[in-house]
Amino acid sequence: MSEQYFTRHPQAKSNPETWTFELRGHVLTFTSDVGVFSKNTVDFGSRVLIDTFIPPEVDGAIVDLGCGYGPIGLSIAKDYPDRQVIMGDVNQRAIDLTDKNAKQNKLANVTCYLSDRFNDFPDQQFAAVLVNPPIRAGKELVHQIFEDAHQYLTKEGELWVVIQKKQGAPSAIKKMKALFQEVETVKRSKGYFIIRAKKM
Repeated sequence: MSEQYFTRHPQAKSNPETWTFELRGHVLTFTSDVGVFSKNTVDFGSRVLIDTFIPPEVDGAIVDLGCGYGPIGLSIAKDYPDRQVIMGDVNQRAIDLTDKNAKQNKLANVTCYLSDRFNDFPDQQFAAVLVNPPIRAGKELVHQIFEDAHQYLTKEGELWVVIQKKQGAPSAIKKMKALFQEVETVKRSKGYFIIRAKKM
């Protein structure tokens, strides 16, 4: 069985590549590598989430959880330079790449953490959490991420999730409705759902 991208220390031989991609009207430079999610391009689901996201009005940092090499959080950081963006991933190679990509795009409002979910993040509450969840890790972990996000969001903070219908969007919505007072599917595109949940 091939190694999964949510492995902490990928054993696959490193072979980094650098390329550019336009997100939210900004051309960003990314270095990606073997052993991280969607290493050759910004995947379609992440692009839909990036294009759809609107930061909540409440103050606080924005979290990209399971950031990979960083396209979601870094594009948001570029668009909102006055907001702090916290990037986290369990994969050491992914975090090293995110840190590199933040620097090569001159983003001073980004902080990177090697972290299993929120476990190694600063002890604070956040305005928004964005996640393209690791479906292959199983529904139990994905739903645990939703529970963790609810715990770490500030009042009126929002969880934004991208998930395919065939990979569990209906059960994700059901779980989010059990946790959050306000849940909305804000966009559907080619089988992908963008779901926003607000903590009241």
